[in-house]
Amino acid sequence: MTYLAPRQGLFAIILLVSFCLQTLLLVISTDQQLSNSRALKGEQMVAQLIDEARLSLENKDRVSLSVIANRYTSEQDVTRILIKDNNDDILVPVGNAPMQQGDTIRQIATNGDAVIGSVALTLKDVSKGEIIAMQWPFVIGTMLLHLLLWLIYGYLARPTKEQINALSRDIQELYRDQYRPVDQRGYDRELERQLMGQSASHLADSQVATDNTASAADDEMTNTRKFNVHNEVNEYLRTQQNQETGSDTDNLASASEGSEIADTDGVASQVTSHTSKLSATRSVDSVKVQVVFHDEFNMLERLAPAQRLPYLALCTQLLNQAVTELLRQPLLLGVSAMNEAHFEDNGASVVLKADNSHAKVALAGVMLAKLYLMLNKIIHDKHIELSRFALPAKAGVSDDAQSEPMTHLLQSIGKKEQLLILLPNAGLKQISNHVQVHNIMRPTTVYERECAIFDGANDSLIQRLADVRNAVLMIEDEDELHI
Repeated sequence: MTYLAPRQGLFAIILLVSFCLQTLLLVISTDQQLSNSRALKGEQMVAQLIDEARLSLENKDRVSLSVIANRYTSEQDVTRILIKDNNDDILVPVGNAPMQQGDTIRQIATNGDAVIGSVALTLKDVSKGEIIAMQWPFVIGTMLLHLLLWLIYGYLARPTKEQINALSRDIQELYRDQYRPVDQRGYDRELERQLMGQSASHLADSQVATDNTASAADDEMTNTRKFNVHNEVNEYLRTQQNQETGSDTDNLASASEGSEIADTDGVASQVTSHTSKLSATRSVDSVKVQVVFHDEFNMLERLAPAQRLPYLALCTQLLNQAVTELLRQPLLLGVSAMNEAHFEDNGASVVLKADNSHAKVALAGVMLAKLYLMLNKIIHDKHIELSRFALPAKAGVSDDAQSEPMTHLLQSIGKKEQLLILLPNAGLKQISNHVQVHNIMRPTTVYERECAIFDGANDSLIQRLADVRNAVLMIEDEDELHI
């Protein structure tokens, strides 16, 4: 007996879908090729028609134009030609476009700089049936190939005699397992296994119930014990209070009054300190520029000291040179640095002070922070290009009273290459003519509401920063050459 291949009908459906998709792709690709070739041919025909009909179009000679147009409509792909004058009036309509629609190519006819008319040529669409008729050898060959694959699969995938015998043995064993007779002792072993399983489950349930009862008893004893201990403590406290009521009343009253006064003073001092930090009328005599690394994955801590220390030294040298070059600008006359920056794992800070009342120390702090971010971006990109370790940075500018809140803001909301500004009104007034800022969206704290984010600067300030950046980079290159 001959058996069919397994799932031969499903394989036939897969081959049919493959044949349909292959035919569809053939039609789409052929249609695209024919469309491109017909569009190129149509443009050439329109250009040639304009050259031949230019004189007749200038004279509006309808007879000559009809003769010329009829010669082009004899082409198989051309369905209609429409010739208009310079006033967009139809001179010659040739063809039958409403019956056969297609792509229309329009071109204006000119004589020198003067427009003398226009020509519109319509090319008929090639139907999908025509494409299949053109490609019938490929379609029939593909169909025969798929049919041959189906026959080959039906022949090769048929089960052999060994497979049929093995399948029959498996079926017989399955039948014996399902319908085996009871043994000589008069009961089924499967029934015995089921009964044993049921008894084991009953034992397990009883054991769980016993454990639950024991745990409940333990919890009750524990609660009782806790309850007794609490009662004893409360009784002792009541006894002590009754014994020392007279003497302790005065002491407790005086202590309570003192604690209330201390608490009031503490709260008042905290409110005063908090208000002084956020005072909008505070003067700005010095600012603190904080630069920290944007290290989301704590890669700097995992870096070996042989690589981390040279990188921190490079950042330190870059920041100090940026301070030196920036303070040479005439715009920042009267501003000086109070310390020399030194990068650690948590970043670096520079304190700038105003030597006189006219010095723009707030503007200097913002310019220094932005300058270092520009330098760090160049160094970071160069290191990444050379497959070396580097981290992006973020910076914050604040006065001394708000330096600690700025540190927290950089850690909580600071983003990569971002500059945060937390200054009173005097500092914001210094930078208002040079820098644009925007507030934080949906602030959650008072400092987030008062904080501003650097959003851009005018052209003159950007040019100054670019010049200082180039000067610092030239110094870096010279140092590398000397090394």
